[in-house]
Amino acid sequence: MRQRRTFPLLLSSLLLAGAAFSGSDAAAGPAAGPAAGPAAEPDVRPLGDIVPAPASVAPGGEPYTLTRATSIRVVDESREIGRYLAGVLRPSTGYPLPVVDDHAARGGILLRIDPRATALGDEGYELRSGRGGVTLTARAPAGLFRGVQTLRQQLPAAVERRTVQSGPWKIAGGTVTDTPRFAYRGAMLDVSRHFFTVDQIKRYIDQLALYKVNALHLHLSDDQGWRLAIDSWPRLAEYGGSTQVGGGPGGSYSKDDYREIVRYAASRYQEVVPEIDMPGHTNAALASYAELNCDGVAPPLYTGTNVGFSSLCVPKERTYDFVEDVIRELAELTPGRYLHIGGDEAHSTSHADYTAFMDRVQPVVAKYGKTVIGWHQLTGARPAPGALAQYWGLDRRPAAEKEQVAAAGRAGTRIILSPADRAYLDMKYTKDTPLGLSWAGYVEVDRAYDWDPGTLLPGLPEEAVAGVEAPLWTETISESAHIDRMAFPRLPGIAELGWSPAATHDWEAYRLRLARQGPRFEALGIDYYRSPQVPWV
Repeated sequence: MRQRRTFPLLLSSLLLAGAAFSGSDAAAGPAAGPAAGPAAEPDVRPLGDIVPAPASVAPGGEPYTLTRATSIRVVDESREIGRYLAGVLRPSTGYPLPVVDDHAARGGILLRIDPRATALGDEGYELRSGRGGVTLTARAPAGLFRGVQTLRQQLPAAVERRTVQSGPWKIAGGTVTDTPRFAYRGAMLDVSRHFFTVDQIKRYIDQLALYKVNALHLHLSDDQGWRLAIDSWPRLAEYGGSTQVGGGPGGSYSKDDYREIVRYAASRYQEVVPEIDMPGHTNAALASYAELNCDGVAPPLYTGTNVGFSSLCVPKERTYDFVEDVIRELAELTPGRYLHIGGDEAHSTSHADYTAFMDRVQPVVAKYGKTVIGWHQLTGARPAPGALAQYWGLDRRPAAEKEQVAAAGRAGTRIILSPADRAYLDMKYTKDTPLGLSWAGYVEVDRAYDWDPGTLLPGLPEEAVAGVEAPLWTETISESAHIDRMAFPRLPGIAELGWSPAATHDWEAYRLRLARQGPRFEALGIDYYRSPQVPWV
């Protein structure tokens, strides 16, 4: 996975209309100069001119204008989402925007959950806007939250600022009806190579929410650091978490820290997917406990970036005591469905040992009520029933490897697509990018966007694709400003691949919609890469 060494008519109308058109970390190196492009934002953003592109847009009628008299009307399950929306809108508008339990009143913004709206599924929504108000309808709270992100993006970018702005605050008239293409739309943050604080992770969660991402995959262990407290094996965090790439101080999360991350992600309708990578990528664990090594000798802590040199001792029963304790404690902390067991780049583990290890470990995950996710090397063993495999291969990888993954998909293993030469956010944009790596090639914005998850792997039926994920490995990433520069503007495009219908996929249309996200990035304090491929506003 890492290899360190070595809507056509609608879109046309949006293009014509658009052509008229909370963090503050320091910059992470020089940005590319912007191409010439559209003028400043219009007072009314064309309906559907957002990222990800909606499934269906029917413009029509006059816009709704937020005023000092606007209220946010809610009931029961929609109340917390109403408070979230008010928290986004109040600082920039300066309006009170009271959240009121009053569905019978007229005007303002109405958030409603309708269990009868079955066609919208768990995450779909309908937004209706007109002179008299805005109504957001969903079958479930997650759908209502996704619709709120559409409402945000329909407003001027200045709505994201934390000080009062001048407005006006208009939402174009018409109807958006929207449901996701794929159920799994994730982003991964490697907190092992470099440690990130709870607040830094929360900041990333908020950024992901704007683009309808619903899974946060945390890479919690690797050769360079173990990042979560495990009561039954305390040296994992105390000692194994005491360093990072380059020899910095590292760090780890207490169980309360982890619970807070899970809680905050849930408030943004994101499911935390924790990963403990094994049997390889385990030097931090091996250094913490000599008994996990076949020779009984603990190696030193590791602060470099090579891979493939470490392995748990597969024949030792003590290894499986360790594995069960870790999985049990992690499962107790994690309300989500999944537990990621890694499984990539186990170059120091024989194939026979690898298969035997996975045969022992996967049932332990099931024992504690979780579904296995593993990197796609799991398909070379025996994936458990219901397991998911995460594909991180490249276009240039051997056809036999791709067919192995596709065959597993046809046999019932659902596949998460994270092709390294398209979706890895730590790949350099160009040879001049100061951050990142290039073993999978350079990944400019067009390459990150211009692929189809439904056809990426020959022989893999689209119904076997669980979704997409954008991993961010952190060998060279050590602060939030670095996350900003490498994730943006590529992450919104990968999020669109997971959400939007295949029929909306068009690079020329997308690059103009993305250009109009630039002021929003700036309002949010995101120091993004100004790709010359995009005519930034």
